[in-house]
Amino acid sequence: MPPLARTLLWALPLAGLAIPAMAQRAPDALTIGVAAPATSVDPHFFNAAPNAQLAAHVFSRLVERDALVRLQPGLAERWRAVAPTVWEFRLRPGVLWHDGHAFTADDVAFSLARAPNVPNSPSGYGSFLRMVTQVEVVDPLTLRLHTRQPHALLPTELGYIAIIARHAAQGATTEEFNSGRAAIGTGPYRFVSHTANDRTELARNDGYFGPREPWARVSLRFLGNDAARTAALLAGDADLIDQVPTADLARLKQDARVGVFEIQGLRLIFLQPDFSHEGPLPFVTDHAGQPLPANPFRDLRVRRALSLGIDRAALAGRVMEGAAQPAGQWLPPGVYSHDPGTPVPPFDPAAARRLLADAGFPEGFRLTLHSPNDRYPNDARIAQAVAQMWSRIGIRTEVAALPWASFSARAARQEFAMRLAGWGSSTGEASYLLANVLGSYDPAARRGAANAGRYSNPALDALTDRATATLDPLEREAVLRQAVHLASEEVALIPLLHLVNAWAARAGLRYDARMDERSLAMGLRRAEQ
Repeated sequence: MPPLARTLLWALPLAGLAIPAMAQRAPDALTIGVAAPATSVDPHFFNAAPNAQLAAHVFSRLVERDALVRLQPGLAERWRAVAPTVWEFRLRPGVLWHDGHAFTADDVAFSLARAPNVPNSPSGYGSFLRMVTQVEVVDPLTLRLHTRQPHALLPTELGYIAIIARHAAQGATTEEFNSGRAAIGTGPYRFVSHTANDRTELARNDGYFGPREPWARVSLRFLGNDAARTAALLAGDADLIDQVPTADLARLKQDARVGVFEIQGLRLIFLQPDFSHEGPLPFVTDHAGQPLPANPFRDLRVRRALSLGIDRAALAGRVMEGAAQPAGQWLPPGVYSHDPGTPVPPFDPAAARRLLADAGFPEGFRLTLHSPNDRYPNDARIAQAVAQMWSRIGIRTEVAALPWASFSARAARQEFAMRLAGWGSSTGEASYLLANVLGSYDPAARRGAANAGRYSNPALDALTDRATATLDPLEREAVLRQAVHLASEEVALIPLLHLVNAWAARAGLRYDARMDERSLAMGLRRAEQ
């Protein structure tokens, strides 16, 4: 068992709680209750965790990642740098698409061209290919990718690009993926049906090139309500649930009919101010309700005050009930490129008020904090707690909590002054967030794809570029730690918490808890297997 993972199989009675008997289930059918819905079956539509989770069942990638985000062969059997700016990938022979066509390097070239260019989509996949200047098909099973500079992270980044079939997806729209017409993959499961905000049905791919899955049918069922998710598990309507509600975690650990599986996650919950406006900012006013003449978040003193005004220990202990750890940077301790010299900011309301006064806000101002209410564990509750803390230092804060579908679309249009968000650094290193969330927004350079706040710092961009061009891992880590420290000093974002990922499964099943949060049928097995 990896040291970061914990499997909890308790056998104490759940006193005082009546639980219905487990429903009878077909032995090879599986239902997974997920807290967040996929917005599309199209694996290139939007780089969001629920979408990638669904795509991982149907589509394969050149490079895969295990539960501890270590690289594993996928459609590529092996890869190597044949020159400082050329990576060669040797593809797995004999792979078939779900409709029986043969997989070749031409499908990979087509996928790499489409991923960053899906019409009318937020995509976000272009950042993974920003260094690629040429895709060279050497032969049907050999591919060479040329980069504009040495790029150590290319194999890691290709682990995010789903490979789709040219013959099925050429000219296909996202809607044609959602209907299933273009959803032809090489993954362990075949697409059956998708109902938005409800469920996706899958069937085992008996021609899969990897190990044969024990589940003939899989249903990914959206259960956004915490209580409904727990109830579905206890009633036997779900075999596995993710984002175990913190209020239920202790109870579930005491139920002999349930197994709880936990691991330190890579997701940061953070606050992101808007930097895109210089003048008046929507949702920010003085105490009389009049717009401020300038964006207060462009003042470093204000950003530091907001950070010092947050009691992260209280968020972790009271709101998250121990299912999170206070954060001062975006990677937890023990992970490559975590910076030991960047501590969790202290809770210091007096210092926060002094900084606000120095910045010209001795009486503070008014603010609306926007948050999703169905995307991350306790997301709206965290936002409410932060609002109360900020109100005590003079920033009278209201919370507007929205469903994820609406929240994510509006955030991408820079409609919010301050937003609560999450980011899972599932590459297991710092540059993923640096390039996507804090990188200066530049669609041509495919940088800053998830930078909804439009923060920009050329010095930070330079450190990011330098790190990704450094092939030696120790030297690269030193540069990344410099970037982490600089972003912290700048309060480019306000870190709050690192989540502990938790799943619960019915007795007799075990789940391989993942640092990247994905709830995968491929990770669920019978306990005796």
